[in-house]
Amino acid sequence: MPLTVVLAVGLDSSLLASQSPVWQSAGYFVTSAGSIRDAIVHFRHGDFDLVLLGDSIPAVSRERLTFLIRASGSRVLVVRITDSCSDCDSFADATIRSESVNLTRSVGELMAKRANMPAPSRALPGNAT
Repeated sequence: MPLTVVLAVGLDSSLLASQSPVWQSAGYFVTSAGSIRDAIVHFRHGDFDLVLLGDSIPAVSRERLTFLIRASGSRVLVVRITDSCSDCDSFADATIRSESVNLTRSVGELMAKRANMPAPSRALPGNAT
């Protein structure tokens, strides 16, 4: 099983600290960012497969960070982790409830789906292949 590198972004450092061992035991290498500024720095210097956005981040900050990730050209999976079953971010690739017993399994399923999707065409318009 290949190693999945995760950027976990949340403003609650104690929650990040308590969740990191769970993710690591499930086969994920987790880098925690306790602020949006830290998340941007880590993202620019890392090669992440997944970005987890916690509830403690204000919606406008989650959207701004996701926009910056997409503007960089990255297709990294951005997942919102939330306590509410009805609170979704339209800009995130997926939303998963944080209280789910199978949180790591749900993320793993999302990663598997992403891996099985065809890569976007790299052919430029007007160029014959």
